[in-house]
Amino acid sequence: MTIAPGVVITGGAGDIGLAVAERLLRNGASVTVLDNRDPADAEARLAGPRRLGPVGYLRVDVRDHEAVAAALATVPRIDVVVGNAAIVRAAPFLDVTPQQWRDQLDVNLTGCFNVGQAAARLMVERARPGRILFTSSWVYDVPWPEISAYAVAKAGLDMLTRCMAAELAGHGILVNAVAPGIVDAGMARRQLQTEPQYAARASRSIPLGRLQTPEQVAGAVAFLCSADADYMTGSTLLVDGGCTVGRFTT
Repeated sequence: MTIAPGVVITGGAGDIGLAVAERLLRNGASVTVLDNRDPADAEARLAGPRRLGPVGYLRVDVRDHEAVAAALATVPRIDVVVGNAAIVRAAPFLDVTPQQWRDQLDVNLTGCFNVGQAAARLMVERARPGRILFTSSWVYDVPWPEISAYAVAKAGLDMLTRCMAAELAGHGILVNAVAPGIVDAGMARRQLQTEPQYAARASRSIPLGRLQTPEQVAGAVAFLCSADADYMTGSTLLVDGGCTVGRFTT
């Protein structure tokens, strides 16, 4: 499975981002991570991937369109961009605040627009077609309780993926998304540990009977980066352990 050498990952110092970086490094990529966490924390978390290959790091808030464009412009070669940065603020719909709503749409949807547009412009400008991938979620098509803003953002991301794919195909740019299930990492892990109602719901909602690993998500991303996916664009690859067809109960 051959991976294009120049990869940028937003949210790359998070659990899923790190797994994606490690998987692509093992396949010969060089990686640049964009992340908005504390630089000392990010650098410490990137120590593992750096044992596998070259990893650059830039602190960037994906909500800042100009900052994203400026950061990407400093990367000499971009063949693949993975828009992976995301947040979740769980709350019953009646309790969601306007700020919580805005924050989740700004990071999870507008952040992907910012990254996708800046990456596509560079690919066209440099006459170097590539791939743009987004980390979506199985809830883009399932009304999972207490994460309405997050789910709406992921639903919007599915349409963003399709619109970009349609308009960028003529430039040779492929645009796809990966939709994981309930991953034992990052945001979902925190919910599993701190929200008993979430943990109970999750335990009976996965037909395969086990949580997804970050490495399994990374495997799906690697596939979409590979030559085996060179005829795919505008697709959301659902890799969810059967959550969307399983025993979902509230």
